[in-house]
Amino acid sequence: MSQPVSPYRNWYHPYTPDRKYARRAAYFSMEFGIDQGLKIYSGGLGFLAGSHLKSAFDLKQNMIGIGMLWKYGYYDQERQQDGTMASRLVEKRYDYLQDTGIELSVAINDNPDVRVRVWVLPPDVFQTVPLYLLSTDVPDNDHLSRTITDRLYDPNDETRISQSIVLGIGGAKLVGLLGGADCYHLNEGHALPAFYYLRDQGVPSSQMVFTTHTPEKGGNETRNGYHLNNRGFFGRRLPDPELRRELVGEELNYTVSALRHSKKANAVSKLHARVARQMWQPFGLDSRIVPITNAQHPGYWTDPALQKHFEKNQVKAFRKRKTQMKADLFREVMNQTGKRFDPEVLTVVWARRFAAYKRADLLLRDFERFRKLLTNPEKPIQIIWAGKPYPEDYGAINIFNRLIEVSWGFPNLSVLTGYEMELSRLLKEGSDIWLNTPRITREASGTSGMTAAMNGSLNLTVNDGWIPEFARHGENAFVLPEADPGQPHSVQDEVDSKNLYEILEKDVLPLYYEQPEKWMEMVFRAKEEVVPAFSSHRMADAYYRELYKA
Repeated sequence: MSQPVSPYRNWYHPYTPDRKYARRAAYFSMEFGIDQGLKIYSGGLGFLAGSHLKSAFDLKQNMIGIGMLWKYGYYDQERQQDGTMASRLVEKRYDYLQDTGIELSVAINDNPDVRVRVWVLPPDVFQTVPLYLLSTDVPDNDHLSRTITDRLYDPNDETRISQSIVLGIGGAKLVGLLGGADCYHLNEGHALPAFYYLRDQGVPSSQMVFTTHTPEKGGNETRNGYHLNNRGFFGRRLPDPELRRELVGEELNYTVSALRHSKKANAVSKLHARVARQMWQPFGLDSRIVPITNAQHPGYWTDPALQKHFEKNQVKAFRKRKTQMKADLFREVMNQTGKRFDPEVLTVVWARRFAAYKRADLLLRDFERFRKLLTNPEKPIQIIWAGKPYPEDYGAINIFNRLIEVSWGFPNLSVLTGYEMELSRLLKEGSDIWLNTPRITREASGTSGMTAAMNGSLNLTVNDGWIPEFARHGENAFVLPEADPGQPHSVQDEVDSKNLYEILEKDVLPLYYEQPEKWMEMVFRAKEEVVPAFSSHRMADAYYRELYKA
């Protein structure tokens, strides 16, 4: 008996798309944070993309996702024998993904026939629009080709180039097989080859849009254009005069190229739009960039019981539920570190991707002042760090391990490993203060503080990314005075650390212990104001209105 043909070999949704979202949009991203168990994400970019697909489903948008099926995911964060960080690659299997039966090919280097198998995450599994996942782990491929989709953000440059070709060109070919799209949206520049392939297929720039996520150099890749040409990055070998028009010197800047191809592009906060326009104005590309601030999916990230008490204005019940959520987090602290935290004590959490500019160790800058903060019996405090450094970023790993070593000396400090979606949710539910300390203008958006606020945690933060659109110091958050971003890093760090200690000592701790009613007023105000303004429903709607429209 023949097997039924998968509906996912066509452009398919389990609903009739809403008329205002009728344009067919294909959304390309190197990572998607859909659920803890689907380990095809590393951090914030993936969390954002996952929330986008969930809201697209809720709003009945005519959108699909295009991503990669990573055999080993990003990495599993574990501990060495001495308790410091270790990374491990473990093969992942997902029984709920469906084989579409689609297999296509892309040309990479001298291999004109790298086979790409297409799997799909059906909408009913996690309530997302269909997410198509590409894999080169196909028996007909040679060994090197099979390993292209092994590891998200592989440290080998040649593999990273190949991954972009698979996602970009392979993804664009897949969309063509599904009937084509009205709009092709690249979430960051990883899938840039798609734009070159689509251009050669006659797709106009009016159907191409782009999201730029960071002013950091590492997030705006540049590679030698002649080498990329030899590798098959452009879908065909470009003649020298045509290639030179794409380059800055001898380099291809992925962001510059994506902006040149796009009808319109977006930055991920209002502040980031100003920074991005300034960055790309020398290339004449600033006018294409509009702000669409990142957001997260409240239905996924918000504790249902806490939300119910909030909607009924049940302050006592809200506090009781928050205490229970803290106790849940502290069981994980006990499990990992053997430390017994107290749900009645103010708990500060710093948790996100580890990168130097995010300054996870800012609190340690004046260690004696830090020690006094930790040992004050009248206004006790507990602090938790968590996050995943890039496994080859040894500077970030050293910071992570230093925090672990410092935590050994204090019963109220803890560093947790395994920072993925479930631990992220647990930390947001169990924190009282969500600490955010990037150097100002370096955080394009940030979204972890949004979901913390959805769970009754107050942001203590620099005034960067999405924060200027939300926070009012002493009303719904605690905001550090702005350090001058033109000053040397050491000066910025000194200013910010002093202000951080000052706000903790004089604002946060006294309010929590001496004015609990006012504390709860701030918590309720923050929770009320974070949704709908920073719900991914608003964001997904804005993409259709501002980027996908004809």
